[in-house]
Amino acid sequence: MLGINNSMNAGISSEMKLPLFKRILQMREFILLVIVFAQFLVLSIISPYFLTEENIIAVVFGFSLDAIIAVGMTFVIACGEFDMSVGSTLALTGVIVAKMLLGGVPTVIAILLGGIFLGILIGLVNGLIVTKVGINSFITTLGMQGIVRGISLIITQGYPISKLPQDFTAIGQGYVGKIPYTFFIMFFIIILGEFLLRKVRYFRQTYYIGGNLTAAKYSGINVDRVKIAMFMIIGMLSGIAGALQTARLGSAMSTAGQSAELRAISAVVIGGAALSGGEGSVLGTFLGVILLAFVVNALVLLNVSIYWQSVVSGIVLLVAVAIDILAKKSSLSDGGKKKA
Repeated sequence: MLGINNSMNAGISSEMKLPLFKRILQMREFILLVIVFAQFLVLSIISPYFLTEENIIAVVFGFSLDAIIAVGMTFVIACGEFDMSVGSTLALTGVIVAKMLLGGVPTVIAILLGGIFLGILIGLVNGLIVTKVGINSFITTLGMQGIVRGISLIITQGYPISKLPQDFTAIGQGYVGKIPYTFFIMFFIIILGEFLLRKVRYFRQTYYIGGNLTAAKYSGINVDRVKIAMFMIIGMLSGIAGALQTARLGSAMSTAGQSAELRAISAVVIGGAALSGGEGSVLGTFLGVILLAFVVNALVLLNVSIYWQSVVSGIVLLVAVAIDILAKKSSLSDGGKKKA
């Protein structure tokens, strides 16, 4: 741990030597904030419908659930892992919550057991398979994606589950003034996630694990336990998102959450995380979510077919990863030249 801490402290001290304004300009979050603000201005100019109350609420509803899942994805990717099962977990937890509600289970119990606990359980299984069996996280969670989505289809037979209690749907459809409840839930999770990843030692171990797995093990970090915990967290957040989406729509569908993993990974990478692990921030991820939400909203306002949304999201992800790789190659090249 000492070696890792020394290297990190050296990096921080070298950054602190830069002038304040230059450090701000080099922050990925600052650049993203500028891009998001520019998007906001452009969309305000090109479409008279962008700043309408209905559109803004629709955008907030849309990115709130993606942001909740993306927080968990930030933790997992910081460890150098992936979770491709978040969308199907969202669908299954929504279906189970709906089934429990129709069976007479109180709303709070249904959300806790069918949403949060089931999500944690799926994350636990993913984490155990990855750490104890040794199967790659991409393959593990891709397999889990198929299993969980299949269970959702078996339960629903492809039909939506509706006529849910009003005290439940009010959670997803209610407002404080003109701001949806889901925004406040998302905002709390974003703030908590940013605090945990920046200030809490246990969560900062994800950076050490993703940055140098061997060094992390030799430093005394229980790598398996941390990874399992991160998979459980993203499972829990996917369960929360599943319950909220079901409440918002007033029904549960086995097809819910499709492409959620693509959007979450895209947001995390855009926010500054490296797919190899060891980097990333919840704030950057949140800005990445907003950026993607504005891109999708622009397609809607410009009457572009909804089927192009996945195409655009995929292109954005590829561009973000390419930029990240090229930037690192440039940094390594500059470092080699300085040493020479």
